[in-house]
Amino acid sequence: MSRRLRLGVLVPSSNTALEPLTTAIVNAINTQLGHHITVHFSRFAVTTISLAPSALGQFELLPILAAAELLAHAEVDIIGWSGTAAGWLGFDKDVSLCEEINKRTGIKATTSVLALNKVLEIWDIKNLGLVTPYLDDVQAAIVKNYGAMGIAIGDGMERHLKVQKNNDIAAVGEDILDGLVDDVIAGKADGVTTFCTNLIAAQRVEIWENMHGVPVFDTVTTVVWDMLRQCGIDTAGVEGWGMIFKKG
Repeated sequence: MSRRLRLGVLVPSSNTALEPLTTAIVNAINTQLGHHITVHFSRFAVTTISLAPSALGQFELLPILAAAELLAHAEVDIIGWSGTAAGWLGFDKDVSLCEEINKRTGIKATTSVLALNKVLEIWDIKNLGLVTPYLDDVQAAIVKNYGAMGIAIGDGMERHLKVQKNNDIAAVGEDILDGLVDDVIAGKADGVTTFCTNLIAAQRVEIWENMHGVPVFDTVTTVVWDMLRQCGIDTAGVEGWGMIFKKG
């Protein structure tokens, strides 16, 4: 049965990748499954990624809630934070954010990282390949947080590009991403995540999966998957955007 749905997505202000990718994913779902799903975006200030206090301060609650309230004006059905900061800040930050969004707007919420963690559990991923554009200390914090939840990112299973300015991340080419994904799969990962919503990577996922036979979970895609899932949309027939849509 055809469904009408409005998805609200929170965007880091300097991100230029996630909006076109999210729109492409949703357009494919509409075309393939016959739904009428629209996506509506709201931004808050994020320009740099590091563990410096000024960079961490970009993810304080109030600016994000203000952006979420603007999405509520559009009467969206669900709000998704399409960002990965909880990877280094701690997963509890996204849990609290979703609770506060719901409290403030009355609308349920999810995030790229919480969605990814659900996917990793569904697929029983124990050895995760981690591909990011981030600095050494940001990458180390992500590895530590996943280790604490029992998911190993061992030697050879992580690659990062040491980029700090968010605008520069979207300039990372497919050839570079192809090499990074190849490397972490060679390191014996049984699943891979391209972990940054400003990487233009989601469109490569199915190519990597067909090449290597390993599921790849992009963080632009994970939040879309979970928003649809929470709204009762069956995406089992979706093609072109990866194995993530093959399991409930």
